[in-house]
Amino acid sequence: MRAVDIIRTKRDGSELDADEIASFVRGATDGTGWTDYQLAALLMAIVCRGMTANETAALTRQMADSGKRLDLSDIAGPKVDKHSTGGVGDKTSLILGPLAAACGVIVPMMSGRGLGHTGGTLDKLESIPGFRVNLSEYEFHTALTKVGLALIGQTKDIAPADKKLYALRDVTATVESIPLITASILSKKLAEGISGLVMDVKCGAGAFMKTFQEAKQLAQSLASVGIANGLRVATFVTAMDVPLGRAVGNSLEIIESIETLKGNGPKDLTELSVKLAARMVQLAGLASTIKEAEKRVQNALDTGAGLEVFAQCIAHQGGDPRIIDDYALLPQVSGTMTIVAPRRGFVEMTAGAVGIASMVLGGGRERAEDVIDPSVGIVCRAKAGDRVDGGQVIYEVHYRAMSKLQAALPLLEESFAIADAPPAELPLVLEEST
Repeated sequence: MRAVDIIRTKRDGSELDADEIASFVRGATDGTGWTDYQLAALLMAIVCRGMTANETAALTRQMADSGKRLDLSDIAGPKVDKHSTGGVGDKTSLILGPLAAACGVIVPMMSGRGLGHTGGTLDKLESIPGFRVNLSEYEFHTALTKVGLALIGQTKDIAPADKKLYALRDVTATVESIPLITASILSKKLAEGISGLVMDVKCGAGAFMKTFQEAKQLAQSLASVGIANGLRVATFVTAMDVPLGRAVGNSLEIIESIETLKGNGPKDLTELSVKLAARMVQLAGLASTIKEAEKRVQNALDTGAGLEVFAQCIAHQGGDPRIIDDYALLPQVSGTMTIVAPRRGFVEMTAGAVGIASMVLGGGRERAEDVIDPSVGIVCRAKAGDRVDGGQVIYEVHYRAMSKLQAALPLLEESFAIADAPPAELPLVLEEST
């Protein structure tokens, strides 16, 4: 079975069989029979021709089997994870993970780093002094046993084919493919040893999926392929036209996450975190209805049980749990400044520009090798739809380098406008699987 024949089959629009897909994944894992340019050629053919549901399910399974699948069967309790496709200010994992764990769900959460205008959960966690995201398998297993929650990065043994293929996709304009996105996400989730997954597919100006139709198509693909591979899957399509919550930037988002677990979070962030955590509880079989699940999660929030789990998680993974009560222990900037409303009216805001401004400040990375400054970022003192007076603060900008501040300011100035009438209020959850 030659690589060139497999490439030709897909180029001509025919369906690949399981053996052909297995050959492709072996080539990505250890180079057997495939060169990098042949792997890239098939990726492009997939982008142009697409894949059937059966092909995508087979690709996902083969990528998951390209490395080690974790066995968590000896840990008592249901194992459920949540994954987001990424957005500006999206820190729900830091909130819903502890809340779900406080309700009895075992949450093995394998997260990623930020790239471009979207933040990464690992980068946020690493702004906590001492916090370790690179745990050994034994340490990961121990954290889940003792805390019920572990927040880690992908190990070299988990879905190695995905690492290779993603690196090629990044430099060959083949990222935007729903089958490839589906296989990349779910192969890592299958290897985690979970039985259930809640997917939050972001949609809008601050998301990778700009339109509702694209986001819905991805959500349906994730659900069908996950189910075909033995996962219980619940999907959400959620709005990402404006930042979620108020904080954008790594240590700033840690603070907002803690404040949310203390019951002081922004309404949109709290609402979405509770809703997603409740679906995790329901998927875990710990509540018979979503209403019952939401009640349990809300109780974990109100009693501080979720906050206690987060503190235990921080301590168990080497971080300083004193940050829960002393935010001065987090990385600090050298200066702050404000951007104010030029006149009275209603705020309109675009998430993508705010995310790019945070990246320019040093809070994100344009290239994978860029180094992040965990202290910088933006606090949205006014939210989209708020009525403001002239001179009222819209953004509080946390910066370290004046040159980066000067580069970010035009982006922030362009990211909002003051209108005479309030913008149409859009729902936070655009669609939810039943």
